[in-house]
Amino acid sequence: MDFISTRIITDDVKRLVSFYEKTTGVQATWLNEDFAELRTALATLAIGSTRTVALFAPGSARAAANDSVIIEFLVDDVDSTYRELAGSDLLAALVNREPSTLPWGNRSLLLRDPDGNLVNFFTPVTPEAVAKFAR
Repeated sequence: MDFISTRIITDDVKRLVSFYEKTTGVQATWLNEDFAELRTALATLAIGSTRTVALFAPGSARAAANDSVIIEFLVDDVDSTYRELAGSDLLAALVNREPSTLPWGNRSLLLRDPDGNLVNFFTPVTPEAVAKFAR
């Protein structure tokens, strides 16, 4: 089994796709007006309209209702990512005002997307964390 993607259900696909394109620098692939994907080398972030929920499990997902999942992106330099985001209109989305180093060895920048989902940009900084994510 392979883990392939995470899908966010939203009432405003264009707005959410725009946010993730700006913050990640990844161009989305649109399959139709209700569904887009941002593909990276390791995973895909899918963004679907609430209209798609009825196609696979009516009533099973709601937009902007996540309080337990953090979407994480491994970046080369989280401090550089912070400087880029801080200089943009995305500054208001930041949860922690600057990157911090966490006990498990990642330097982390936490923000919220327009639907309130937590998004973490991180860079491994301790030898153990660097080894874990070595490509």
